[in-house]
Amino acid sequence: MTQLLLYITWSPSLEAFHIGSFSIRWYSLCWLIGLALAYFVVKRLFKDQKIPDEKFDPLFIYCFLGILIGARLGHCLFYEPGYFLSSGKHIVEMLLPIRFTADGDWHVTGYEGLASHGGTLGLILALLLYCKHTGVKMWTVLDNIAIATGTTACFIRLGNLMNSEIVGRITDVPWAFLFVNGSPDIAHDPRHPSQLYEALAYALLFVIMLIIYSRDRKELQTSNIKHQTPKLGTGFYFGFCLLYIFLFRFFIEYTKEIQVAFEAGMPLDMGQILSIPFIIIGAYFMVKGWKKAEVR
Repeated sequence: MTQLLLYITWSPSLEAFHIGSFSIRWYSLCWLIGLALAYFVVKRLFKDQKIPDEKFDPLFIYCFLGILIGARLGHCLFYEPGYFLSSGKHIVEMLLPIRFTADGDWHVTGYEGLASHGGTLGLILALLLYCKHTGVKMWTVLDNIAIATGTTACFIRLGNLMNSEIVGRITDVPWAFLFVNGSPDIAHDPRHPSQLYEALAYALLFVIMLIIYSRDRKELQTSNIKHQTPKLGTGFYFGFCLLYIFLFRFFIEYTKEIQVAFEAGMPLDMGQILSIPFIIIGAYFMVKGWKKAEVR
């Protein structure tokens, strides 16, 4: 009993505030804050690089839809394909934020289940379409988005923390959380706050990106490239972002509880398996971008 007093009892309300009978949940609010911060960061970067406003304006819609659709399909197809592909109704649940009940009725639930790997793929595909539509250079867009990615990733994981989901394994560290609002099988044991670990790591990523970008800007005085930093537009930031996020994600999975039953007994869980290609791709583009910047 004395040991339990050392742990952090985590029991926040799921709802941030009410407007009449309408309520906003912390999870949704964190998503919106994360996307809004990324929006303003990239808008500032585009302005700094003299990219016209009319080129920037459609970017948010591409990003929002790409992340949401990709994250939703990623969760359904990577983690619960047996459920979502088993019937027409379940396919509808995959596409719409609803759940069908046993009596044939349905109710709005929001999108319960979003996967970061799917969201990353969806974002990349959406950005490729954006570049094709606007004519902005692909690597310039990908590098700018990469600089801002840490803000969104941080707040998404804070949303998971507020939801008491994607919890860590049982532990006796003094900063362990008791997720009393979680499902009954996790609510009574102290666990790693893995969501908080990730949120802090992604906040640090954003700071590192800004430092690199700031230092690169100083090289403009000796660079012949107008309105670009030496590494911007080479794919360096994009590669660094993928490598940082998914390498951290690979190792943080060792502190997490398994997401779905089929992961039990696997040497690597699904999150780690899906992270490996992103780590390799990130390392490749980071090195390639660095070499491009060196010869400019």
